[in-house]
Amino acid sequence: MSNLSRLLKESWTLVEEQQDKLAKYFYARVFLNNPQLRELFPVQMDVQRSRLLGAIVTAVQTVDDPDRFAEYLQSLGRDHRKFHVQPEHYDVVGGALLEALRVFAADQWTLEFDQAWRDAYRVIAERMIAGADADSSNPPYWHAEVLYHERRSRDIAVITCRPMHPLEYRAGQYVSVETRYQPRLWRAYSVANAPRKDGSLDFHVRAVGAGWVSSALVRRVRPGDMIRIGSPMGQMTLDRRSTRDIVCVAGGTGLAPIKALIEEMTLANRTRWVHVFFGARDRDDLYDLACLDRLAARYPWLSVVAATSEDPDFPGEHGNISDIVARYGPWRDHDFFVSGSPTMVRSTLRTLVELQVPAIRIKYDAFGDS
Repeated sequence: MSNLSRLLKESWTLVEEQQDKLAKYFYARVFLNNPQLRELFPVQMDVQRSRLLGAIVTAVQTVDDPDRFAEYLQSLGRDHRKFHVQPEHYDVVGGALLEALRVFAADQWTLEFDQAWRDAYRVIAERMIAGADADSSNPPYWHAEVLYHERRSRDIAVITCRPMHPLEYRAGQYVSVETRYQPRLWRAYSVANAPRKDGSLDFHVRAVGAGWVSSALVRRVRPGDMIRIGSPMGQMTLDRRSTRDIVCVAGGTGLAPIKALIEEMTLANRTRWVHVFFGARDRDDLYDLACLDRLAARYPWLSVVAATSEDPDFPGEHGNISDIVARYGPWRDHDFFVSGSPTMVRSTLRTLVELQVPAIRIKYDAFGDS
């Protein structure tokens, strides 16, 4: 660990238990000093408050490995064009962040800590600004028309939309989505299909209790509505140079990027076996299992194992999907893709460590609407 990384992590422990208060203070300073910036943010700030601060802190603390995260930060900069972020806004945010850290660390804050956060934030801002500048040929976001809206279960919908202008992405990536029902409130959703000639995109969305965007997408959006879509992000994509067989582990609507990867494989795969493990609470949440089974019947290289954790009468596997993956191993020589809730992803990653799967062969995304 470098001295910079040590200083960042050590200083964060001074305020970590107060991060909710720190986030409120941070936004208060941003808006007090620059009231015109308030209109860039959603009316409901409860979720946004923790998201932005969390993203900043995570990015700053990864500055020790800039090459690994350069692509991520550049794509984050491209994505932030949808908020109409300008280069001068980075100075505003950086200044408010440092002021909040000083206040909540109080007399434990040192000049060394201050300089470390200044240096780290400068690197992050430069990467993001460069990413935004390099993407000037694309719009800051895409308008898309909803073509189909199908309820698959009590709280899951599959939505198909078509952007008004071409949107280039790779299977396995995700985008952020905004609806007219909650302006300026964006949430990340994986695209559930490989790129198509007609440019249409599928999204698998679960409405969750505190999910402003997910509830609107599942319960209010209808064909003909317009939504807005941000720049593609994420590195959970196929390594086309690899010849290793593949294991995909999906929890609930985490199936979306896995479905896109399978679709890409159907276009060219001839040599790699693909094993899909699809887990959910009950059979209703296995909302796309019939389609997976049809794909497995058509392509000999694809196998599907479905499991429920709270449906004892389900005619398949029972238990947590990570435990079931372990029972079907060994998997030491496979490439892994993992997608689902943060809890499900963490559980699966722990299992893969126990199975001695090299971390370099595991790709995953974990995000939700709340």
